[in-house]
Amino acid sequence: MIDYKGKTILITGGTGSLGKAITSLLLKEHPELKRICVYSRDERKHALMIQEFPLEKYPQIDYVIGDVRDKERLISVFYGVDYVIHTAAMKDVHTAEINPEECIKTNIGGAQNVIDASIKSNVKRVVSLSTDKACAPNSLYGATKLVSDKLFIAANSKKDREYTKFTVVRCGNIMGSSGSVVPFFLKKKKEDGVLPITDPNMTRFNISLEAGAKMVLLALENTWGGEIFVPKLPSYRIMDVVNAIGPECEKPIIGIRPGEKIHEEMISESDAFYTYDLGMYYVILPSNVRWNINEFIKVHKAKKVPFGFSYNSEENTEWESIENLKGLIGKDVID
Repeated sequence: MIDYKGKTILITGGTGSLGKAITSLLLKEHPELKRICVYSRDERKHALMIQEFPLEKYPQIDYVIGDVRDKERLISVFYGVDYVIHTAAMKDVHTAEINPEECIKTNIGGAQNVIDASIKSNVKRVVSLSTDKACAPNSLYGATKLVSDKLFIAANSKKDREYTKFTVVRCGNIMGSSGSVVPFFLKKKKEDGVLPITDPNMTRFNISLEAGAKMVLLALENTWGGEIFVPKLPSYRIMDVVNAIGPECEKPIIGIRPGEKIHEEMISESDAFYTYDLGMYYVILPSNVRWNINEFIKVHKAKKVPFGFSYNSEENTEWESIENLKGLIGKDVID
């Protein structure tokens, strides 16, 4: 656990959906924080977030314009920061496929800049948000996030670095985030009553914004350095989401887009060799640890997953029902 009193947390991509959820959770659960630095390059989102979290009511929030591609800016802003939560990324699969250079600059170059700035500024702990698309990726977005994950994990092994702990949280689709399918379907239902389906067999892992924010703070508070935290999540079938939002709508099949998968994976068979079950979540340990694994297992009562284990949205044992999806989306929103 960590002591938040008098500390400063910086959130890259802080004006995004998850960044706002993390900010809200911190304000609610840790009012003893000295400063929450919301770092983002999007001035419009800053203006909107200031309306939602006005400085008059939340003086501990520090809104800062900046890009993770700019290492010098990061170094100047990271000065005096205790903890960093890195959520900034290019996230749209299709956009990344047709703009690969930009995705690489943000997701890989930006990740390395965050690492370098954290080390130079003596940040205590860094949590990077990852995605199920980084597991056995077939999209450019997933591939860049896999590289990002490996950069953060490897940063723990640098011989000239003793102070900062780096860790990763791998999440599924965050329901309600700006890039998720739910806002898209709600918009299409209102516009023309047509909900285009890429593939009717498609499944995804599901996590709410609040649960995602809580998982990030859990990782921040409990990391030993170098783990990938994987929450245990329910899956949903894309057709169940469609029938929860607009059962009366037209549902044309348009085929999957470049880089998309029919099913997502959070832990591959290759990951399983290093994966432990900690009850409410899994942890993929680094292959090169700087601490005692046996002590970690004892403290967490961790159990090694069986040989050949994988965790994917198709073979999941927990599923969202149509009625549960309606409740998560909000019946008043759907209607």
